[in-house]
Amino acid sequence: MSRRLLLFAATTGYQIRVFAEAARRLGVDLTLATDRCHVLEDPWGDRAIAVRFDRIAESIEALRGHRFDGVLAVGDQPAVLAAETAAVFGLRFHPPAAARACRDKFLARQLYQASGLGVPPFFRASLGEAPGALAARAPYPCVLKPLGGSASRGVIRANNEDEFLEALRRIRKMGERELQVEGYIEGREFAVEGLATAGQFEPLAIFDKPDPLEGPFFEETLYVTPSREPAEVQQELLGTVNRAVGALGLRHGPVHAELRYNARGAWIVEAAARPIGGLCARALRFKPDVPLEQLILRHALGEEVARAEPADPASGVMMIPIPKGGIYESVEGLERARAVAGISDVVITAKPGQLLVPLPEGGSYLGFLFARANTASEVEWALRRSHAELRFQMATALETFKPWS
Repeated sequence: MSRRLLLFAATTGYQIRVFAEAARRLGVDLTLATDRCHVLEDPWGDRAIAVRFDRIAESIEALRGHRFDGVLAVGDQPAVLAAETAAVFGLRFHPPAAARACRDKFLARQLYQASGLGVPPFFRASLGEAPGALAARAPYPCVLKPLGGSASRGVIRANNEDEFLEALRRIRKMGERELQVEGYIEGREFAVEGLATAGQFEPLAIFDKPDPLEGPFFEETLYVTPSREPAEVQQELLGTVNRAVGALGLRHGPVHAELRYNARGAWIVEAAARPIGGLCARALRFKPDVPLEQLILRHALGEEVARAEPADPASGVMMIPIPKGGIYESVEGLERARAVAGISDVVITAKPGQLLVPLPEGGSYLGFLFARANTASEVEWALRRSHAELRFQMATALETFKPWS
């Protein structure tokens, strides 16, 4: 009897296709649980099960009668339902409380603080509170983070009360209701990818983020591995992630963590009960030529994968930033960008006619550049050189006229 794995995901896309291909290669029967549609029977023709990520009991009921040997999730909200399902079906995964803590910036900070991890001063606030009172409470410089946001959307640095009030105005305009205000953490930023097994963190990669992320917005661009930091810095980063995993209560499954490092050591920014998102996962492959998703799938089914070794000496990805808002028309220089030594692929995800909005209101990219080389420095050079070859054409987006009512 073939093993069966249940994958929770909000949308179909590159990462879901890679999971499906990995399952096929391993002889695993993969079932997708998603909230794309809740009306038609098998609406996508892929035997996916319709669920609602915000209705746990209802969704678990829809899964009864099925047999699964493992569970996974792509995305923060799907990870919560995956955790609840795993608890009901007796499957390996992160506990529900841990998955929820990863999505709750305020609770996560409280748990980190209680475990002795370094945390900046922070407080939770409602956007209905008086702006002046909130600005007076803030520790400057500070960062405002919408509690309902994801990635860097809506995250804004403020150095004084005037900047705080302007940031608050922009976040309120985005429709957010609550936010977290916390002290700005100086230093270089890193991402760490790995797996939790029996509550212990097993690292797969440390990504340097060579571009300074100092604000006022925090648009991520370059991820390069292996890290070029000294061994002692890398060990402190990994030790901090392991302590964060323990503080959150993560047990079994993928972990994606973001950290900062400065003269006072490593600081956990956040940890998620999921792998690195979307196309970025293509930056990691393991010997002989195994994608990250295949490794995660095997781990979900209880296999030993801790000794996985990178397939390339160095690799990386650039998330192509949106330089200004507008309607995407086209791009020039693709062939030149692809011809740069070390570049393994150039993927433009923006579609002609698509409205693109930069941070902090936006949350997408123009596309992705991927590189593989002998050293991290060569990877970084290839990504920057390839990006320099691209010329994007954007048309001005006119605001929709709204008559007075």
